[in-house]
Amino acid sequence: MASAPPPSAAKLYRANSFVSLPAELNPDAYDTSPEKRRAEAERLAIRSRLKRQYQLQLNNPSPPAIIENPALVRWAYAKSQNVYPTFRPTPKTSVLGAAYALGPLLFWIFVLKAARDRKEKRIQEGKYKRPFSVFF
Repeated sequence: MASAPPPSAAKLYRANSFVSLPAELNPDAYDTSPEKRRAEAERLAIRSRLKRQYQLQLNNPSPPAIIENPALVRWAYAKSQNVYPTFRPTPKTSVLGAAYALGPLLFWIFVLKAARDRKEKRIQEGKYKRPFSVFF
């Protein structure tokens, strides 16, 4: 007698306990309950109503002076006013902040001090004749 064919790879597949499931394969994403589907349909209806209202304002023959897009207003607020909740001070950001604040200052101090010392050394050796200057 012939034995049954071996099970396919799809039937042998088990989810890895060490790796999270991608969103596309998550059963919660496609196997939703009626409540979830109802909530998604309600959100879709709200979005479509807002879109229709915006399109009506946009295509109005006598439009108002400013047409406000609520999504754009929320985005602008999140971009400009709501900065600090997304910023976390860490050692890396602290070091980078200090480097950007003090780095150029220390660089120019070193450059100007080195130039002044080199000029002073040349003056003391007698190799540099000071030009007459009213402002320096």
